[in-house]
Amino acid sequence: MSLLKDFKDFAVKGNVIDLAVAVIIGGAFGKIVEALVSDIIMPIIGAIIGKLDFSNLFFVLGQIPEGTPRTLEALKKAGIPVFAYGSFITVTVNFIILAFIIFMMVRIISKLKRAEPPAPPPAPSEEVLLLRDIRDSLKK
Repeated sequence: MSLLKDFKDFAVKGNVIDLAVAVIIGGAFGKIVEALVSDIIMPIIGAIIGKLDFSNLFFVLGQIPEGTPRTLEALKKAGIPVFAYGSFITVTVNFIILAFIIFMMVRIISKLKRAEPPAPPPAPSEEVLLLRDIRDSLKK
């Protein structure tokens, strides 16, 4: 019985719920960044460099059978080993963009936290005020 209660206390803590929400939003955000990189950034970089499609950059590491098209998809389907470095370039660009965005978010949040003025100390209780008056009276 105690195990279930402990698990319930753990599962409904704010941090666990916040973490679950962050994982879900992070997954969706990752898809947005992936689409941004593959559909917007990489085509622009490819146009600047020379109309390259980075996803199809590869070296063939085996023999290509006759009649097999020389595309990454066809070679993988045929079971021919390929060194697909174009995909790595795309994933690396995804990571750099995602890491930079997260860095900027953390930086902004930390600046907002620093901008909050410290809370004023609580006012002394009536007992403390009364004791101070008595102390001051005795000093005279």
